[in-house]
Amino acid sequence: MARLPRLTLPGYPHHVIQRGNNRQAIFLSSADHLVLLGLLEENAQKFGVALHAYVLMSNHFHLLVTPTSDEGLPQMMQAVGRRYVRYFNDSQGRSGTLWEGRYRSTVIETDRYLLACMAYIDLNPVRAGMVKEARDYPWSSHGHYVGLRTDKLLTPHPLFWELGNTPFAREAAYAELVRAGITLAQQDALTRSSLSGWALGGDDFVADLQKRTDRRVNKAQPGRPISKLPER
Repeated sequence: MARLPRLTLPGYPHHVIQRGNNRQAIFLSSADHLVLLGLLEENAQKFGVALHAYVLMSNHFHLLVTPTSDEGLPQMMQAVGRRYVRYFNDSQGRSGTLWEGRYRSTVIETDRYLLACMAYIDLNPVRAGMVKEARDYPWSSHGHYVGLRTDKLLTPHPLFWELGNTPFAREAAYAELVRAGITLAQQDALTRSSLSGWALGGDDFVADLQKRTDRRVNKAQPGRPISKLPER
């Protein structure tokens, strides 16, 4: 059975995961992290993709993005992936593949899952036992959103701006949101949807999304009701 094309729709937030081949390390130095972030910044601008959040782990990375065109996200990921592999192989004196196949991604419902996805991304290093708190990890967007630094590659989503009327209020509200964490159901739903490629959201969202694409957006079989995924 042929695999489905990725679900990519302009104007919707997408949760993206790219893994190293056989879970191998894709970052071996601070310079490696900086190179990938530079490539993301360059190509997000070039292909019209708003980058809302990211985390670079040792053997994979997560992004939360909103593309402005059908092809923007795949074009960005292709350009970033090819150039980073060339850089990494040259710097390490190696050859061959670096990625575990193509990147994984799906569309998420903004109101239910966008802020939860940001927290999920920020908390990756905490769940992995790499740091005690999200603010302690240098290679994620968390520091930008809690006022520790300015990350020019980021485009805050309108939902973030709604967290407060001042920068301090927004930063404090977001820091508390991440400290509170997300439920295991949310964590599972965010992981599962991105790896499977099925849209993540409520019945109405999924039904509306299906009207906008010929690609099937949910695992439910035709003629059967779409099961409701966990709410945030």
